[in-house]
Amino acid sequence: MRDLGRKGVQIHRVAPWYRSAPVPASDQPWYLNTVAEVGTDLSADRLLAALHAVEQAFGRVRTVANAARAIDLDLLDFRGEIAGGGPGQAILPHPRLADRAFVLMPLADLAPRWRHPVTGQRIEALLQALPSGQSTQRL
Repeated sequence: MRDLGRKGVQIHRVAPWYRSAPVPASDQPWYLNTVAEVGTDLSADRLLAALHAVEQAFGRVRTVANAARAIDLDLLDFRGEIAGGGPGQAILPHPRLADRAFVLMPLADLAPRWRHPVTGQRIEALLQALPSGQSTQRL
């Protein structure tokens, strides 16, 4: 968390931790997941770059999609903005957050009134619509 602070990102609140099987299903080990609310004066693109820099400092090397990794910091939502992304740019909201229990469950703990910026769906509806077979346990 100190690494984020040095990059102009203040952690305000953190949801409980969850243990989850990898998505998509694979023989990778289970992961630990949470969601944090942060404050920053950075733009979404600069915040994403800061998150990637912290990942890199912890040894993450991006290879193929869904490869095993020691750390994965995602930008889920940024002030309700909608952005299509591009090289070095954030895709907002995160394109797969509505399909992942390991994201929605801690997000619901942290922000129970959150709505998806594109669809307007409440988080409760997103949780109910999750694809089956995702193993996620609150710690």
